[in-house]
Order: sequence, then C-alpha cells, then structure tokens
Amino acid sequence: MRTLKLAIVENDEDERFFMSEAFRASHEFEIIGEFGNGDQLTEWLQAAPKQLPELILSDLNMPGKNGYDIIDELKTTNPDILVFATSTSSVASTREKCIRAGARDFIAKPDIFVAYDSFVSEFYRLACRYFGC
Repeated sequence: MRTLKLAIVENDEDERFFMSEAFRASHEFEIIGEFGNGDQLTEWLQAAPKQLPELILSDLNMPGKNGYDIIDELKTTNPDILVFATSTSSVASTREKCIRAGARDFIAKPDIFVAYDSFVSEFYRLACRYFGC
C-alpha cells in the first residue's frame, strides 16, 4: 500500500480535526500540512517547504481564497500537485463545476464527523486512480 502525501485545506476547525484524525489513522496518507483557507496554503507553498504534497484536499466554501481559487491558482503555480475538492454539497453540478475548473475529482463530506473513516477510504480509492497505488 502506498502512502500519499496530503495537504488539507478546511476552514472549520472541528471538521479539520476529525478529518485529519481519520487520515492519520488510515496510515494511507501522510499529512504534510493543514490550513484554514487558501491564503494560508498559498503562503506556505510560496515559502518553498522542504516537502510538497502530492495532493491537496480542499473545501470549497471558505473565507479568503476558497477551493475554486486554489484549483485555479495551482494549475499554474504547482501543476504537479493534484487538487481534489470537497464540500457538504453532493449535488452533481458542484462536482461538474470543480472538474471543469481543474480539480482532479470531487468527494462529498460525510453528514457526521464520525463517518470520516469511510470518507478517507473512498478518497484513497479516488486518489489511487492517479497514483497507481
């Protein structure tokens, strides 16, 4: 099993906590960074960290730079980092908009925090389509 290097961008602190805990518990991901919005992610990337993520999981609706802004920005600044979008919305048009914007894929957040284990498993399957794990 391959471990994927991940950065999480989520403005809700509770959501980010439960999400991160599930990713760490899975041992399928190494969390390289956690950020409250796209501005924080951009600042970190511009500081040239020693290790870059292979993929970024970004919420769509955040103050400052939102998920759509991240998708758009990384297409030119860091095209090798795959961006996956997430939101509480499971409407097909949201996924389609993200894909058209340049996201690799979209995954809906679980309705409750304790359901992040299955979210992480599903996300790993999605990511492995691109990384061959």
